[in-house]
Amino acid sequence: MKILFNKEFFLHNVDCSFEGAYRIKDFADLEDSWYSGEEYLSLVHEQAYIDSIKEACMKNVKLAEINLNKDSWQAAMLSVGLTILASEQNDFAVARPPGHHAESNRAEGFCLFNNIAIATQRLVNQGKRVMVFDFDAHHGNGTQNIFYDTDKVLYTSIHQVYTYPMTGFADEKGVGAGENYTINIPLVPGSGNKEFMSAFEKILVAGMAFNPDVVAVSAGFDGYKKDQMLSLSYTLNLFFDIGFKLRRTFPNVFATLEGGYHKYIRECVDHFVEGVNKGGKPPSIKWNEDMAIG
Repeated sequence: MKILFNKEFFLHNVDCSFEGAYRIKDFADLEDSWYSGEEYLSLVHEQAYIDSIKEACMKNVKLAEINLNKDSWQAAMLSVGLTILASEQNDFAVARPPGHHAESNRAEGFCLFNNIAIATQRLVNQGKRVMVFDFDAHHGNGTQNIFYDTDKVLYTSIHQVYTYPMTGFADEKGVGAGENYTINIPLVPGSGNKEFMSAFEKILVAGMAFNPDVVAVSAGFDGYKKDQMLSLSYTLNLFFDIGFKLRRTFPNVFATLEGGYHKYIRECVDHFVEGVNKGGKPPSIKWNEDMAIG
């Protein structure tokens, strides 16, 4: 797994004290990856909505708590595009703006277009079964709603309860063909590695039963103990363990950045990516029947 990034992301929503450019400053040493996702927007979003977002960027409108500008449109197209690239290469897209709150026809929570949903729908159109795993501490309401009535996508989420966007309760399980293809495990404030891993084991079991071709990860790091918005207490080691266990369990895993409102995003991403890469390597010692037991 490699990290995909573009310095154009620095020009979007520059001075916001929450979803500001400060979040990704430590990725500046990476070579720029270029790929526009504009042709894929309509996989998830209505054309009238797409046009309205482009116009809002050109006119410097404030929307979804974002101060939009002309560079915001380029950043949004790159966010979708790099997430598409990540889905093809099993990489990590440092996407900005994030996406998992965006509905098919509405911007929410710093999100304009739903990067992970667009990449996922593209894979579904190729005949693939996709499990979305969202570990952002805010529930990914947009992604859930987009796939709420389909059995081609298993949406799973571990997040903090009773916080924005006030969705993601355990009884939200999908409708119609999608019934029981949505799994939410909300955690109470103060929860840490132990509580997360207990929930994560349930997600892994459900994922193995679903048997996805690809696992799409909405990687939000606002559960980190130094986050300024939420009240969970994950450590860096947890992000390594998430990546490791995902890749040990599933052959194809890609990720895109969601939230995380602190200056340690690079460390969090590096731990997750290292976990995925270590998880992709076979164990150095394999059990065989000649090994002594006891």
